[in-house]
Amino acid sequence: MMIFEEVWGYHFDPGTNLIDVHIGRLRKKIDPPGNVPLIRTVRGSGYVIAEPV
Repeated sequence: MMIFEEVWGYHFDPGTNLIDVHIGRLRKKIDPPGNVPLIRTVRGSGYVIAEPV
């Protein structure tokens, strides 16, 4: 996983949920309540940041 290597400098361990935890925290900070989320999960690939509507 590229995020692990770029941000934390080590290889992905599939047993960890480090990315999920950080994405959850980011969503709480930047997603407007009641609106379409800006950070979307792409199943099987990862995440994408969408343009605000």
